[in-house]
Amino acid sequence: MTLFLLLLAVFYTQAGYFALMCLLSRNGPRPLEKTAPLPDAITIILCVHNGEALIQDRLQNLADCTWKGAREIIVFCDGCTDDTAKRAEASAVPGVRVLVHPEKRGKWAALNDAVKAASHPIIIFADLRQSFDAQALIQLAEAFRDPQIGAVSGLLEIASSDTGGGKGVDLYWRMERKLREWEARFDSVIGCTGAIYAIRRDLYSDLKAGTILDDVVVPMKIAHQGFRIGYEPNARAYDPQTLEPQKEKARKLRTLVGNYQLMEQYPEWMIPGQGPLWWQLISHKYARLAVPWLLLFIAVTSLLGPKSLFTWALIIGQVVCYSLGVLGCMLPQLRSRLITIPAGFLLLQWSCAQALFGYIRSRSDPLSLWKTTTKA
Repeated sequence: MTLFLLLLAVFYTQAGYFALMCLLSRNGPRPLEKTAPLPDAITIILCVHNGEALIQDRLQNLADCTWKGAREIIVFCDGCTDDTAKRAEASAVPGVRVLVHPEKRGKWAALNDAVKAASHPIIIFADLRQSFDAQALIQLAEAFRDPQIGAVSGLLEIASSDTGGGKGVDLYWRMERKLREWEARFDSVIGCTGAIYAIRRDLYSDLKAGTILDDVVVPMKIAHQGFRIGYEPNARAYDPQTLEPQKEKARKLRTLVGNYQLMEQYPEWMIPGQGPLWWQLISHKYARLAVPWLLLFIAVTSLLGPKSLFTWALIIGQVVCYSLGVLGCMLPQLRSRLITIPAGFLLLQWSCAQALFGYIRSRSDPLSLWKTTTKA
């Protein structure tokens, strides 16, 4: 019975919630009601630390996006020690405003200050490294024609990996995108894509110090004000990096550590009746943190417990799947799905297992989670 419950919990987290949301989105969709006019003014916020090499091209990309109304671009330099501010100010792009803070405090603080400085009612958040599709601004703004939409997420396109483990991660990313689409169709997506999302300015509330997942906290706070969080897959941002296992591992680790932070800072979000999205939040975000430990309990229980035909089959299945996963991680040139899917699964579960210890280490200094990654 214990083994069955453990397996059921893993199945729900990895596939059951995915299937359930598919059914709910098809049988109980909540369509958008676009009764309001298209917003006529937007502020784009770009928080940057040492981005002199990319800033002018990024500003030009944002200027090239189709938009007929007023457009303001705020470049917030968070403790930059290079010429990011000078190059942004020297750009020929109209509507650029450069704000500078001499010390690097983190994106949470930069966002708080930048939103306060914004002039227009719709704010679009962007990152430095990616580029927007020409229609991205219009696609995001279109969602706000529904008065109940408080925030809307776009879609981040990441080039597929050429490595075996990366192919498995590619599958996970495709499933994640589809899940967000179904969540938004049913009610609201759980969090937004930080590289491309938009909000109503008057619904923003300051982020707490050290916030890691601003793209989850900001929309969740808006949802708790009674608004929906939309998803627009036609509003695309393109990332020049490929979805390589090591890069995805670092990004995923930050996300998972951020989920632990969410549980600590906003425990009321998990309480039934205290918020509109509590069970989706648990199913989509928090339950995944438990999977590696559930798998460990399954392995120990099946090995040490009484043996039956079922437990022997389970032991053999675990040995085969984990062996294929390890093989895929060790030999990334292998391309068979029988290897790449278990390899990608193992990489993600390893990140989940590391996240608890990563959170403990980084509680006093969340910025340390970015210190080993490329600045952008």
